[in-house]
Amino acid sequence: MIETGTNRQLATQSAALNVGSLFAFQARYGGARIALDDGVRQYTYAQANERVNRLAHALATIGIQRGDRVGILAENRTEFIELELAAAKLAAIVAALNWRFVPAELDHCTQLVEPKVILVSARFKAQLDGISYRKARVIVIEDEYEKLLAGASAAEPPDVAEPEDGLTILYTSGTTGMPKGAMISHRAAIARGQVFGIDQHFAADDGFVAWAPLFHMASTDMTLATLMNGGKVTVVDGYKPERLAEIVTRERINWFVIMPGMVQTFSAAMRAQKGKVAGIKAMGAMADLIPREQLAEVTRLTGTPFLNSFGSTETGMPPASKGVVGIGETPARMPKVQSSGCRIRLVDEHDHDVPDGDPGELAIRGPTLFSGYWNAPETNAKDFRGGWFHMGDMFVRNPDGTLDFVDRRKYLIKSGGENIYPAEIERVLLADPRIGDAVVVRKPDDRWGEVPVAFVVRKDAGLTEADVVACCNGKIARYKLPKEVRFVADSELPRSATGKIKRYELEAVLKK
Repeated sequence: MIETGTNRQLATQSAALNVGSLFAFQARYGGARIALDDGVRQYTYAQANERVNRLAHALATIGIQRGDRVGILAENRTEFIELELAAAKLAAIVAALNWRFVPAELDHCTQLVEPKVILVSARFKAQLDGISYRKARVIVIEDEYEKLLAGASAAEPPDVAEPEDGLTILYTSGTTGMPKGAMISHRAAIARGQVFGIDQHFAADDGFVAWAPLFHMASTDMTLATLMNGGKVTVVDGYKPERLAEIVTRERINWFVIMPGMVQTFSAAMRAQKGKVAGIKAMGAMADLIPREQLAEVTRLTGTPFLNSFGSTETGMPPASKGVVGIGETPARMPKVQSSGCRIRLVDEHDHDVPDGDPGELAIRGPTLFSGYWNAPETNAKDFRGGWFHMGDMFVRNPDGTLDFVDRRKYLIKSGGENIYPAEIERVLLADPRIGDAVVVRKPDDRWGEVPVAFVVRKDAGLTEADVVACCNGKIARYKLPKEVRFVADSELPRSATGKIKRYELEAVLKK
């Protein structure tokens, strides 16, 4: 029998891993391999680890200790990644500030976590100057960064970080209110890489292209996972389809991120490039939000399946990112497949499990989960109730165990007492080859309370409102049919940094 108490504590300590030490291991035994490449600068693992160590010592000299927050407001650049690794070695926490935020949001995010130091690039210095928080020491990367490194020790810092220590704070934009700060631990960061590697069969020499903002989980999660695994991270300053098309012809890649709204331009760049893809294990995200013909074309051009993912900042790629859409396929249905390394339930408003076929809110357990929202005890108590994290997303479980996404629990169209989930309508519209993109929002209605309105990007110039409604007939209940159709250009659909369409901005359009 295994004794409890001291023995359990020793066993827990023996099982501990952290991000900084895993990166240092790669530097020690594979130091000549390229770790970071931004197209101008290249650092081997040995060089990158030395720079990370110097930064860690410089931050410690400033006074950064375990649990302290260090903010960064910068475009994608190697210094961003070096800061994350340096903080990992100190058990400090990087607050990855979103440069897309308006001043009030940026000020809120800074006040929320109270960083002792903020690194800022020259590009965003004016934005930082515009906020009211003045307690942090500000380091302009172009002015001071290299001086800090030059004056610091290159020795390996003491290995102090524990699995539940915070690593990064990533900000999530809610549909209403100010952003929340989701804290990702070392445990979660390590588990996210492992789960994705298992499900998509990543190898040690597979690289990653960090073009999506590093303040977003897609880039940060896979950048850290790749560096803990010994692969190369190619850093790109934003979405540049021509450069990305060139990169995939010479680099072997684990997951090539491409978001809804970007598939067409990337496909055009691939056609112009005419090069052969070096090797991609998986590409894309949120396949069910992309028109089917675009999926078929981009997968044929790259020779790569497209990830039918569903994850979040809070959960990583779980709960349902294991499935893919095959090369050249245009499936009528795209159910999600549960990720490895997690347990999920679908529950009603009383947290009782719903039967297969009924919509329920997804609740999840697993090691990839974040540690909660920073300084938000009431929200954490509600969302983690019963020992499960409740995502606020509605799914239906099919008899074969796959999952159909219904919609956000909080974004319902309540029409005549019936619940309408916009994604149900959008799936039907996106399956029509005459439609390039579509999003459904709610509109106040004197008779029904709310009704669905569809914003449609048409590929067929002759497509009419009657045609759009007709393509839904017989595929969804009549009360779910769009009561109005507005045709727009793709550029008129407001999108977030991840390519998701901002429904509330389109609702505002309906009020004009």
